[in-house]
Amino acid sequence: MRKRVFLGCLLLVTGPIHAADPHFDGKSWWATVKVLADDRFEGRNTGSPGERAAQDTVVARLKALGIRPAGSDGYFQPIDLKSRAIDESRSSIVLIRDGQDQPLTLGREAYFSTRIDLAPFVAAPLVFVGYGLKVPEQGYDDYAGLDLKGKIAVTLAGSPEPMTAALGAHYSTAAERWKALQAAGAIGVLALPNPASMDIPWSRMTLSRTQPSMALVGAEFNDTPGELFAATFNPEYADLLFAGSGHTFAEIAALAKDRKPLPRFALPVSIRAKAQVLTDAVHSNNLVAVIPGQDPKLRSEYVVLSAHLDHLGIGQPINGDRIYNGAMDNASGAAMLLDVARALQQNKVRLRRSVLFVWATGEEKGLLGSRYFATRPTVPPAAIVADLNTDMFLPIVPLKILTVYGLAESDLGERVSAVATHLGLAVQADPEPLRNSFVRSDQYSFIKQGVPSLAMKVGFVVGSPEEPVFKKWLTERYHAPSDDLDQPVDIAAAGRFEEVMFALTVAVANDPARPAWKGDSFFKRFARPAS
Repeated sequence: MRKRVFLGCLLLVTGPIHAADPHFDGKSWWATVKVLADDRFEGRNTGSPGERAAQDTVVARLKALGIRPAGSDGYFQPIDLKSRAIDESRSSIVLIRDGQDQPLTLGREAYFSTRIDLAPFVAAPLVFVGYGLKVPEQGYDDYAGLDLKGKIAVTLAGSPEPMTAALGAHYSTAAERWKALQAAGAIGVLALPNPASMDIPWSRMTLSRTQPSMALVGAEFNDTPGELFAATFNPEYADLLFAGSGHTFAEIAALAKDRKPLPRFALPVSIRAKAQVLTDAVHSNNLVAVIPGQDPKLRSEYVVLSAHLDHLGIGQPINGDRIYNGAMDNASGAAMLLDVARALQQNKVRLRRSVLFVWATGEEKGLLGSRYFATRPTVPPAAIVADLNTDMFLPIVPLKILTVYGLAESDLGERVSAVATHLGLAVQADPEPLRNSFVRSDQYSFIKQGVPSLAMKVGFVVGSPEEPVFKKWLTERYHAPSDDLDQPVDIAAAGRFEEVMFALTVAVANDPARPAWKGDSFFKRFARPAS
């Protein structure tokens, strides 16, 4: 009965709009992307003048549309951040084997992570802990039987089958991993990217290593208290770690590619590290706007549409270009929110619930803006019923299939499936579980606060001709200056994606029932009671 009610609402609100609204042809979306990804915003780095200018542009559009502010300061929700940058001229990492020092070249073999408060000096043995996961729900523990007290854990990105992608991704987060490592007595983490799931090559990963990272100000936001060391190691040089252990990295990487169990063992090598970190205060904002609902009871509940507006700013040049414009990541999502807001407002669509639009800051720094908003929302926390997030939805091929992150976790999956079917599209869950995509964008901040959430992208079928198109885009354009306005884009695919987001937003806003977690979803534990 509930599904029939939802489908009835869907057909009622989507039919005429889908058939007649010219604003979802992708053209207005691309026009806005061209504005937000313009060089004059200098890559919209978190807290930068360029990001603020881009935010002001969004605010001007909202005012012109007559869409109300919903921040704590007009459209803005101010956020205090702390930046950290490594001074490599006064920092070093040395491997010690059989009493002999082997200095590493920062940027070639390894680089520091400044996502934590690095200790000025650390010396400790290394232990390979496989995937570095402890998942009580499945009786899985990579730390069982290992002596980690006072040691540094070496982890390889990924998770074993049959663990679900969402569950493995959750326990792979820095916060969850550190809980288990700290309990086991470890003092730090040396992370090995999985060659089978590296979005971008090491040569580009390492270009941003000296750029400042950021953290929310406040002890309640510190996910890694007591962690003294964090660094990333180049897989190409991984046998510097494994030599003499009885294992090769090639053997371990082959197992991880197929999500097989990994061996775990002490490594015959230690690390000595010195880190000099420069800190500074940074101020940024989330943008928040609202289209109020009209139902006397449901208008006090909110469907959130979110997308991050920040990107990487100005960085190391690639082919002579230093501006990381972030056209697809994520001017595309920011523009989509504006298009959906405009369509709702100008078409005077009747909404039962209110729709809240959140343009988050600091996503590229670790989901900071969305975490701040989800933790300290500008509306009553229990009134938020869903988050529909859009990040780098990649309309670079015709839209035939939607990839939905969180498809099986809540009944939002059934709702988006109904919308897609109505619009002639197929739906699939995450086809690349090794990438941990479910926890790598802003929906995860809402999930951790108990809000049913999902994210979507233009999808591809594994093994199809479209797959290498996406692989090539990640290798060449993801987090690179070439994610600019001079790249192939399927405008019609963008328009169809906006149709999906519009229809889903209206249908969820008008469904009498709140979205709910599935009974077997791991993330149901975070749910909070409705007010």
